[in-house]
Amino acid sequence: MGPIAAGPMAAGPAVCQGGAAPGSGALCCPALPPEQEMSGTGHLDTPGLTAPSAPPEPTVNIFHEQGPIAGQPCPEPPAPPEGPPRETWAGRYEFLLSCLGYCVGLGNVWRFPYLCYRNGGGVFLIPYFILLFLTGLPLFLMELSLGQYGAAGPITVWKCCPILRGVGVGMLLVSSLVSLYYNVIIAWTFYYLGSSFQSPLPWSCDAPQNAELCQNPSGSATHTSASEAFWKEQVLGVTHSSGLGDPGPVQWPLALCLLAAWVVVFLCMLKGIRSSGKVVYFTATFPYVVILILIIRGATLSGSLDGVSFYLSSDWSKLQSAQVWSDAASQIFYSLGIGFGGLLSMASYNKFDNNVIRDTLVIAIGNCCTSFFAGFAIFSVLGHMALKKGVPVGSVALGWQFVAYPEALSLLPGSPFWSILFFLMLFTLGVDTMFGNIESITTAILDEFPALREWRRKALFLGALCISFYLLGLLLITQGGIFWFTLIDTYSTGFGLVIITLFMCLGISFCYGIDQFCQDIRDMICHCPPWCSHMLGYFKLCWVFFTPCLLLFTLIYTFLEMYGVPLRYGSYTYPAWGTSLGICVGVLTCLQVPLWAIVALCRESGTLSDRIRKATQPLNSWRAASGRDMSAEVINVPFTITLTSSDFTAQPDSST
Repeated sequence: MGPIAAGPMAAGPAVCQGGAAPGSGALCCPALPPEQEMSGTGHLDTPGLTAPSAPPEPTVNIFHEQGPIAGQPCPEPPAPPEGPPRETWAGRYEFLLSCLGYCVGLGNVWRFPYLCYRNGGGVFLIPYFILLFLTGLPLFLMELSLGQYGAAGPITVWKCCPILRGVGVGMLLVSSLVSLYYNVIIAWTFYYLGSSFQSPLPWSCDAPQNAELCQNPSGSATHTSASEAFWKEQVLGVTHSSGLGDPGPVQWPLALCLLAAWVVVFLCMLKGIRSSGKVVYFTATFPYVVILILIIRGATLSGSLDGVSFYLSSDWSKLQSAQVWSDAASQIFYSLGIGFGGLLSMASYNKFDNNVIRDTLVIAIGNCCTSFFAGFAIFSVLGHMALKKGVPVGSVALGWQFVAYPEALSLLPGSPFWSILFFLMLFTLGVDTMFGNIESITTAILDEFPALREWRRKALFLGALCISFYLLGLLLITQGGIFWFTLIDTYSTGFGLVIITLFMCLGISFCYGIDQFCQDIRDMICHCPPWCSHMLGYFKLCWVFFTPCLLLFTLIYTFLEMYGVPLRYGSYTYPAWGTSLGICVGVLTCLQVPLWAIVALCRESGTLSDRIRKATQPLNSWRAASGRDMSAEVINVPFTITLTSSDFTAQPDSST
């Protein structure tokens, strides 16, 4: 039985066994208030207890109504909250759908099919699933567990290991950079969605303005298709820009589309997870309906089997290429959303006893299977287009998302309907990912400044955030904006993201302690089924060895590729100053780790080894942040018992 805590009558400081501080776990008793002190002498017979200089006479007071008696050693009263309490998900399915929508993004139907055809077709699935189980699943579980146990955002959660606070700041920067350009993709999608209500489609050969472009049936590589001309001239305006240093004027139709995209994000995020958690019931499930419809429609088209065969063709020699394994690792990062802080933030709103291992398997494997099946919807339609144009499938696969696939849709009967359906799917995929990115940013800031959780302040903060991103994003929708878009896309999620994730994995494994982290997961799951225990042993091995090694391989190859292959967009090669600027963006993210580590060391005292030891230990508020329900350990009684010196005297005849 724990010690008995005094009520409001205990005015003086508590006295603890061995001189320990209150709340340290030692046996404590409160000092008597001044008005109850009596003259007399006394001593404490139990060895190790510090005798007060003027101990009171033995007294017992049991008739004053007081507060609860807690099963903890005289805890200090908690500080009043600085703002409204954190929210929690209304249900488990809201969390699952939000994470699934965040992970299943444009990269699943945009990048994955392209990587398959570039890296040996179906052979690419071998390194993809190997890296999924050795890198993707362990890191996914690590982020979810860290956020759920700490009940805090990407920065505040590093109370578990203050020296790694820079990892959270780096996640915040990565999410901000991605949010800056990701909504531009949604703006392009809005533009195409609005144009899809025209008949014929403005990028089809049936449109009068494209008659001249469609007169050349040769399908030569130098021939510009109607779809490509619409993309480069009307949407981007890139034909009027000479490169990175010549951005030109803003494309105002795109500016309106970008404004609409940010308004949608603002309205859906206005009430936090209470509003976005309801929206995902549509945005996270609608893409699956469209993918299924496109697969069924594609299967009825002539030439679809050629496209599917190209998608699943196997070139086993590709497995010897480091490029294939690097592409598989990067796709795991992009499709699962690892290292951006979105997973960690969304998991922080979970209930403490949520089964994170089960959620990891459901979300991560479901996400990767979505990527695989989306390829059938894409390549079946591309195969039909290749047949009608009389060219190989590989010649129409490049740049499919806003060039090849819209052109393929224009060849179908009732093309406006299929185009509306496709771009509405791209919009829901993109906006779900934006919810996760913005949630990561807002959670990180609000946890650091809890006063901003008040609804009006939060609305103002979110509005200022969206307006700032909109104004900064105007550079990316100028006539030369695509060059800046490619630069930020390449370096914001390049080596910096891998380094941030590597430090997260190493920090949890060797600074916080892998055994302690596994125990935290068991504490959350409570009644851990046997299969969870076995999976946890597997994940432990990955966290300590396989995952860091594979991250290191990915990092080394990224550096080799960055210095060996110049950055290009089409035929345009980026100048040295542009490449240097992109590298600085990546370095800025990485620098947060050593900078905040130095800050953590400077805040401690003692020798360097003492400072490092203290900076790698969890703060006192870390365990309290886990959100455990301690109400079962509190007993309400209508009186207070004041302990005296006789209560500390050893009882040799006692069996307790």
